[in-house]
Amino acid sequence: MASLGRFSLLAALVLALYALAAAALGGRAVRPGLVTSAARALVAMAALEALAGGILIAALVRRDYTFAYVVAHVRDGQALGYDLTAFWSGMEGSLLLWALILSGYTLAAVRSIARTRPRLLPGVVGVCAGVAAFFLFMLTAVTPPFVTAPFPPADGQGMNPLLLNPWMAIHPPTLYLGFVGLTIPFAIVVAGLLTGGADEGGVLLARRWMLWAWYCLSMGLMFGAKWSYVVLGWGGYWAWDPVENAALMPWLVSTAFLHSVLIQERRAMLQQWTVVLVVLAFGLSIFGTFLTRSGVLSSVHSFTQSPLGGYFLGFLALSMVGAFGLVAWRWEGLRSEHTLDSALSRESAFLLNNVVFLAVAFTVFLGTVFPVLSEAVTGRRMNVGPPFFDHVVTPLAVVLLLLMGVGPLLPWRRASAASLRNNFLAPGAVGIILALGLLAAGMRAPGAVLAFALSGFVAGTVVLEFARGVRVRRAHGGEGPVRALAALVLQHRRRYGGYIVHLGILLLFCGVTGSSVFSTQRLVTLRPGEAVEVGEYRVRYDGLRQSTRSGTLVMTAALRAFSGGRDLGPLDARRTLFLTGQDSTTDIGLRSTPRDDLYVTLVGWTAGGDATLRLLVNPLVVWIWAGGLVVTAGAAIGMVPERRAARVREVVPAGAWSPGGL
Repeated sequence: MASLGRFSLLAALVLALYALAAAALGGRAVRPGLVTSAARALVAMAALEALAGGILIAALVRRDYTFAYVVAHVRDGQALGYDLTAFWSGMEGSLLLWALILSGYTLAAVRSIARTRPRLLPGVVGVCAGVAAFFLFMLTAVTPPFVTAPFPPADGQGMNPLLLNPWMAIHPPTLYLGFVGLTIPFAIVVAGLLTGGADEGGVLLARRWMLWAWYCLSMGLMFGAKWSYVVLGWGGYWAWDPVENAALMPWLVSTAFLHSVLIQERRAMLQQWTVVLVVLAFGLSIFGTFLTRSGVLSSVHSFTQSPLGGYFLGFLALSMVGAFGLVAWRWEGLRSEHTLDSALSRESAFLLNNVVFLAVAFTVFLGTVFPVLSEAVTGRRMNVGPPFFDHVVTPLAVVLLLLMGVGPLLPWRRASAASLRNNFLAPGAVGIILALGLLAAGMRAPGAVLAFALSGFVAGTVVLEFARGVRVRRAHGGEGPVRALAALVLQHRRRYGGYIVHLGILLLFCGVTGSSVFSTQRLVTLRPGEAVEVGEYRVRYDGLRQSTRSGTLVMTAALRAFSGGRDLGPLDARRTLFLTGQDSTTDIGLRSTPRDDLYVTLVGWTAGGDATLRLLVNPLVVWIWAGGLVVTAGAAIGMVPERRAARVREVVPAGAWSPGGL
């Protein structure tokens, strides 16, 4: 079976190279038959990749230790679900998953583009085939997943224990869906540049794919933050880790694109900017893979290192030089028809929003690669820690929060004094009243007061937009408020789905502010029967329990939480030691409420039964997870096509490629 897997990947590579060549020749010579042949080759390539993936999954499930990959990531006694997630826990499997996702996206994009923008088809097929060929080359020549073990052992090594968690099971594939999804907008834009320019229809197609990729990246980032919070035991959810940053950078650029494309659709402006953002987003997705897979930077999220970083860096350089060369070639043709009429306009706010997003992305990029740059220049590696990111990114995030409220209140083209007064009065009053209320309640952290006040201002803006829409519908149709609200959202999904996303971002921002500014922490050693006060809670330590199961030693600190004289129940914290190695995992004691989290980690213990505990009270952390749910709900609404939206089609010349030819 290993031989069949190797043959499948090699044959898929040959087909990808053929599709690349056939699409290039077919597009240049206007030979639809070659483009049809290239598209069919991609179908066959996808089938061969699926065969290879099926072989690897079967080997993992059967625990076939003749496969070196199975030996490295599976062991007897490991749950079947984690045998399946082992598919992407290693370098080879994760690259195969990447190739499989890309094939699925490519086939869907080819069929869609063939119906709506067939002029773009040769370029899209060629770009997707080229990217697929790179990953298939890696899978056949650099990191093959079907290497056989010369002396198959009786048992495997199993996955890193930190990966044996449901959040980590879904975190990587969700990020891959986002990373790989950025290939399709890139292919569409490159195809448009090759054929004369990124027209409106092509940009609309790119927007739909970009929104999906952004949605997946958003969920992946939230899943990773949740894993970090409940598994690593440090009490935080974001550490500016290289893997976190690798996903955050394309997310930031994708967010900038989704705002920029609104201006292009409405005012035919920022086309050059929009195209550049698509290219940057794709480049950052490849760069992120280079960072996390090359071993040049360490990460608590990365469990594989290999010498393939140079290949990714070369592919990234080739892609970016080619893409930006095309952008430079078509630069004049991408020039916008209109210019900014006033600094006080929605276009100006959106443009400033884009600039700040890119400033944040550049800050994250610089801080992430600084250790490598410093070592290359000085010969000494200098790391950049969370304080750098916090001090630089936090003010920029506050500016973005302000713009989130200002943008929707400004009219297109230019604002008048009357419109500014009418639009800003109510939301501004909400923010001011909230700030005064917080100060009166005793809050003395200026940054927190500002953040919460701005959040109130933005919330007022969003509520005002919904209220205006509902009022108009009720005035014209006589609907009830609930029905009018539902109809408003369903009829204008993109607009109001975006506002729902903004509400989710507000919840997330408030959660980050509360947990960062007002967190309380204690590190104590207790004897059985002793208690400790942390915040408004009292935690009593009742003793240490020891148990063994499946080759592990589990140490449990029996804890009980109290608040205001009320017994809140058990809050046990555990540490699991794996007897086959030096690894250990943490099971935190956690009590979550909308107000705060009581978070306990078992740090250590003595033979006499004393326990060292880290206790934290993290305010508003639940708001972060709730904000993530609201963001994904709003994005899901925005991705549903509006009923009245007409499909963007173009006239298909005689003999051109059609979906029936696939």
